[in-house]
Amino acid sequence: MLIQAVIMNFNVVNQKTGNIFTVDESETLLDGALRQGSAFNYSCRSGSCGSCQAVLVSGEVDPGEFSAKALSATAQAAGGILLCQARAQSDLVIEATELPPGVALPIRTLPCRVIELEKACHDVMVLHLKLPQNQAFDYLPGQYVDILLRDGRRRSFSIANAAGTDGNLELHVRHVPGGHFTCQVFETMKVRELLRFQGPFGTFFLREEPKMPAILVAGGTGLAPIKAMLEAALAQNTTRPFHLFWGVRSRADLYFDEQVKIWEQDHANLDYTPVLSEPKEADGWHGETGWVHEAVLQRFPDLTGVEIYASGPPPMIEALKIPFAEHGLSPERLFFDSFEFTADALYTSIHSNACY
Repeated sequence: MLIQAVIMNFNVVNQKTGNIFTVDESETLLDGALRQGSAFNYSCRSGSCGSCQAVLVSGEVDPGEFSAKALSATAQAAGGILLCQARAQSDLVIEATELPPGVALPIRTLPCRVIELEKACHDVMVLHLKLPQNQAFDYLPGQYVDILLRDGRRRSFSIANAAGTDGNLELHVRHVPGGHFTCQVFETMKVRELLRFQGPFGTFFLREEPKMPAILVAGGTGLAPIKAMLEAALAQNTTRPFHLFWGVRSRADLYFDEQVKIWEQDHANLDYTPVLSEPKEADGWHGETGWVHEAVLQRFPDLTGVEIYASGPPPMIEALKIPFAEHGLSPERLFFDSFEFTADALYTSIHSNACY
């Protein structure tokens, strides 16, 4: 006689909004919320970035595994949990900032075909993917997808183009020496090859604050989601002021520089500042040098009344948080996208270009 395991279900109440969603004991609070159309800030889904931090008001959870940078001991003592790692062990009351309806788009698993491999620079490949004609895929510019590998592992890449009518996705892939998927892209991948992906994921997208200046800070291939945001915003002829700061090592790493300059010429509301951290003598560089967040503060010493959208390697994101707050940036106005390797290497960052 077979005995079927009983999976316990629990109710989760968000004290801030009064909204209720249900989770089972096997899924994270974030997965349960997304499954039912509720959206909270999140990015990495691996317990490494801290975007999805919430407060446990009452109830019991298995907190899961996470890095100390994502959730400090002080935050844990105050009831802090990460929604992407915590699993309910009873009914819960939490306190978390909930995003507007419509943000939690359906997460789908779809096939796609490689239609172009465009080498943008010495270590960045632009991967163009064609989706099935009869399958709509909705996403917000700035979100990312997971490429599903045959061995069960995943690789996360931000979508680098605004949603259009051609049914294509654009991904920016930096070559990581020894990286399983990136080596495949650079060495063996062919046009017409089939892949599978899942998404969209993440809550890194432009908020609707048309009069509030947006400072966009990109590190290396962290440009990808910001490129998608800008494409969408500029296509709508917005008058919102944008200033893009793009930090890379040397001039050769500015793989999208010419197109951004064209955008800057065509749109009076866009300013662009490339920043080199390790310019070579041959670069003949006379522009900004050093850390990209320091270039931001030189240009904008007062960050009150602006929004910051930052995408890049974890050291870049960590380096800007405190000085930006010291210069007047409200925590609610900082939006960031940061990925890094997890312990079991299930997730790899396209943003970990060590350009900072």
